[in-house]
Amino acid sequence: MIPFIDLRPQNEPLRSELEAALGRVLDSGAYTLGPEVAAFEQEFADWCGVPHAVAMNSGTAALHLALLAAGIGPGDDVVTTPFSFIATACAIRYAGANPVFADIDFATRNLDPEAAAKALTPRTRAILPVHLYGQTADMDPLRALAQQHGLAVIEDAAQAHGASYRGAPAGGLGVLGCFSFYPTKNLGALGEGGLVTTRDAALADALRSLRDWGAREKYQHEIVAHNARMDAFQGAALRVKLRRLTAWNEERRAIAARYEELLPGIGLEPPLEAPGCKHVWHVYTVCVPERERVAAGLREQGIGSAVVYPRPLHLQPAFADLGLGAGSFPNAERAARELLGLPMYPGLPADGPERVVAALGKALRL
Repeated sequence: MIPFIDLRPQNEPLRSELEAALGRVLDSGAYTLGPEVAAFEQEFADWCGVPHAVAMNSGTAALHLALLAAGIGPGDDVVTTPFSFIATACAIRYAGANPVFADIDFATRNLDPEAAAKALTPRTRAILPVHLYGQTADMDPLRALAQQHGLAVIEDAAQAHGASYRGAPAGGLGVLGCFSFYPTKNLGALGEGGLVTTRDAALADALRSLRDWGAREKYQHEIVAHNARMDAFQGAALRVKLRRLTAWNEERRAIAARYEELLPGIGLEPPLEAPGCKHVWHVYTVCVPERERVAAGLREQGIGSAVVYPRPLHLQPAFADLGLGAGSFPNAERAARELLGLPMYPGLPADGPERVVAALGKALRL
């Protein structure tokens, strides 16, 4: 059997290091923020090539507080993609702002810059591209659009740890970059975690206040803020895993390269790595006919698969108030209808791609 995802091949070899790291925290008595989280922040900032990183308790908190730090609030519009996890749009609502969706480029699965330009309103204050499945959005035209209209660009890089655009890492492509360390991410915690990167010292300072009850000094609360602090156990575990992230991403890229070689043999087109982008393949999707039947055929052969995501955000009941029906964003709706995720994780058996594609070919013929 090959599951869609298996975290054990990553975590088991690190057991002794992880236990030692968690033991350091246990012995220290500093369980929230503290030196382990501060060290992880600096190491991750260095890894992304930016001067500042502020750790949070989730990727959702990272998005929410990044929007607040950028001054986004009630009455503002934020242009984003309808093809993402719901946290992207919920964070906009948490800030009191309005998500304005623009369709994706089907080939890259990411926000289409031309569609984003058409979605601007007089109230637009920010563009929130999502680097979906491990590939950055097309940032040059999005940044040019933002500069033209005086908008902030805030990256949702929750699935793009280590991805790059024209040689520049995700997390340093906008004014703020938001990461999730949910356990299934390319860099996953042993629970929840998130982080915001920035080159702006003032924004970093604002984020540290926003995550910790608005207090720069204990019991001195300057604003009504939030409790979004990362716990020290997650910071310590992430430090251990960050040292392996480059190797893990290269393993993902090797698996993707093998899929790319094999898929045309069964009549399927591999997903695109756009020119100038370094894809880190958080999710590897193919466009298949009769997706449910094919997924069932894979399951019968012991091969896992997943649909990520089966319903675009504009068709979610949570955003019914926007009044956007089927047909509003054809590319996002097609992606939600036709894309199927294949097994992709470090530690996938060496013959995994061959077994997956052989099973997929059989499922297609059923």
